[in-house]
Amino acid sequence: MMKVSILAGARPNFIKVAPLIRLMERTEDVDYQLVYAGKENDASIEGSLFSDLNIPAPSTYLGVDCENLNELTGQVMSHFEHYLHRYTPDVVIVVDDLASTLATAIVTKKQGILLAHLVAGTRSFDISMPKEINRMVIDGLSDLLFTAGVGAISNTTREGAEQSRVYMVGNILLDNLRYNHDRWKRPALMDELRLEEKDYIVFTLNRKALLADKENLGRMLSAIEQSAGGTPVIALLRDKAREVVEPLITDHKHPVPIICKPLPYLEFGWLTMHAKGIITDSGNVAEEATFNGVPCITLNSYTEHIETVKQGTNELVGEDAEKLAALMKLMVEGNWKHSELPDRWDGRTAERILSILRSEVEGRN
Repeated sequence: MMKVSILAGARPNFIKVAPLIRLMERTEDVDYQLVYAGKENDASIEGSLFSDLNIPAPSTYLGVDCENLNELTGQVMSHFEHYLHRYTPDVVIVVDDLASTLATAIVTKKQGILLAHLVAGTRSFDISMPKEINRMVIDGLSDLLFTAGVGAISNTTREGAEQSRVYMVGNILLDNLRYNHDRWKRPALMDELRLEEKDYIVFTLNRKALLADKENLGRMLSAIEQSAGGTPVIALLRDKAREVVEPLITDHKHPVPIICKPLPYLEFGWLTMHAKGIITDSGNVAEEATFNGVPCITLNSYTEHIETVKQGTNELVGEDAEKLAALMKLMVEGNWKHSELPDRWDGRTAERILSILRSEVEGRN
């Protein structure tokens, strides 16, 4: 029986590990536990998330809740070490690049337990970003590096990782899209706002740097308003983003974008899949847009998965309002570039990962 611990540090991590959990749930010779670094009543996790993903809620909550990253790292290290005294897994899987991911990786390695990093090799090449430091350290510690594409493999090997530790397994986010093809839920706001399929644009915003520069954000919102050409733009904003964006919209009687509350996972998936286009600062949303063939503009100067730009539907505009306006015009007119799916972005990543884990654990025992 292979014992596996999976650590999630924030809501997006649950979405990425869900395909693995669904697979392990129906695999007899695997015993797994899902651990969440935060609290059970975390407000950022909607009540329907686990049922939407069709996975059980975490078996363990570390209960860490603080803003300071160094303090958070220390608390997660302490709590996860105590957890490992109760449950001794053969392998620990960590996800992405959060402070909690780094903390878990350090403790796992010190305990001599096999460490696997899911979505390894992503780089912004900006060492001033805390997450970039996390990525480099986690990859350096990990025994198994699961990457989504060729670019990520190049990053890890350039930094000295042995090729035998690196596996290109594909993009696990897309396993969810394949699995949920017949489970998406048409949201009520389609009728409330009288929206037609393929005739609206979805807008999401969360990046702190964008929200902090209100003057430039105002220019970008103006570019969206002027370029929409009558196409509804639906902004699904959480509280902090809404507080910043709402005062910057010039026409509150006929607002562009139209601000709405965030949707549950299955409804958001339906909305983005049927959109004319997407404007976002989320790499995950851009990756899903590539799988769905939906034009996407990313409000960032880099992407962790350059495949979404080179082969997929994504374009980067940074924080440039003029670039945003020019690309949005192409989006509205339906003149977007041709795209294709990157290699192994086929919705079968979890199967590859489980096969590799089995082989590695058996080799150690």
